[in-house]
Amino acid sequence: MKYIFGVVCLLLLAGSCHNPPGKTRKVVFVIVDGIPADVIERLETPGLDAITKQGGYARAYVGGEKDGYSQTPTISAVGYNSLLTGTWVNKHNVWDNDIKEPNYHYPSIFRLFKTQYPEKKTAVFSTWLDNRTKLIGSEAKDAGNLQPDFYFDGLEKDTVKYPHDTLAKYIHRIDEAVTDTAAAVISRMAPDLSWVYLEYTDDMGHRYGNSKHMDDAVFIMDKQLQRIWEAIQYREQNFNEEWQIWITTDHGREENGYHHGGQSERERTTWIVTNAKDLNERFLQQQAAIVDIMPSIASYLHISIPKDKQMEIDGVPLTGKISATDAKAAIVSNKISISWKVVNKDGKAKIWLATANSFKTGGSDEYKLAGEVPVAEGEARIDIPQSSSDMYKIVLEMPYNFLNRWIIVKK
Repeated sequence: MKYIFGVVCLLLLAGSCHNPPGKTRKVVFVIVDGIPADVIERLETPGLDAITKQGGYARAYVGGEKDGYSQTPTISAVGYNSLLTGTWVNKHNVWDNDIKEPNYHYPSIFRLFKTQYPEKKTAVFSTWLDNRTKLIGSEAKDAGNLQPDFYFDGLEKDTVKYPHDTLAKYIHRIDEAVTDTAAAVISRMAPDLSWVYLEYTDDMGHRYGNSKHMDDAVFIMDKQLQRIWEAIQYREQNFNEEWQIWITTDHGREENGYHHGGQSERERTTWIVTNAKDLNERFLQQQAAIVDIMPSIASYLHISIPKDKQMEIDGVPLTGKISATDAKAAIVSNKISISWKVVNKDGKAKIWLATANSFKTGGSDEYKLAGEVPVAEGEARIDIPQSSSDMYKIVLEMPYNFLNRWIIVKK
């Protein structure tokens, strides 16, 4: 089966792998499905706590801007792709778990990484096959048929070894296999960029809502993460490597704990745990977003994102210096009024304006420099182009990060 083939292929490479001089940076990000922030904060989670002590814990959010153009369903695959691409659903176009027409013009972190570092290794350990085949796009021509160097997934299709039962115990067994394989491959092979996905917590929520079953699933998940964390520590203690781990969830749940998909506060409120150092104001003092994880990983792995793609990313890094967050834009008195929350006052903000979204279909947007003001001012007004448009794409290019904002003109 595919997941067995993936294991064999990677292990055969073990003898030929070596570390370059200097510490090698590596990243693992983990999505554990459907755990609201209040549940994580209420329960004892020693595994997560050990990681938090080296970095931090923060509440976060999914769902884009509520009632705005980027409002995003609080549904699993939608959240996964928001993390992978650093964009909300108005761009990546994954609206539900069917994943019918992903817009691969907004590249995933895997594609950006492999484009720059084709010799480095990627891995996916997942309890859901579509994460690799559809979201990363190993079976999608428009995504370049990007196959991770190692993958362990598809077990949910094996109904002989994992017979499906109404209590979802088979999902727990698959999560265990995924965790064990992830820990083993990290210990032995140390892929440079890995994604681990575990599902069982979401199944318990759907079946039992707020319950002991859900709590017990969180305890199980915490022990699974301990095994992955131990593998990372083994690598750091025995090899010249430096690891970063990001753990989050894809959505919260309704008040009764059963379902999700809407825009209630509990469905939108998630959390992030990381061992990352140099966490900035966005992580420590503001509410981070799931889209912020992708640019954080890119920064740590020294991924140089092309400017046209950088201008589309909705997230901002959660580590290091950033200039500003939370851009807003509106048409006021025949001008475009723009504001942002200043974090670092250094330098100036270049204001770029485009009147069409050619990027969406693989083209190049015709941005024009509409103004330049000190970042410290936190606001600006620019002229509206004489040619009318039903949308305006505004990008703020600042010393330490980009921000972007759309204005959709209602007819």
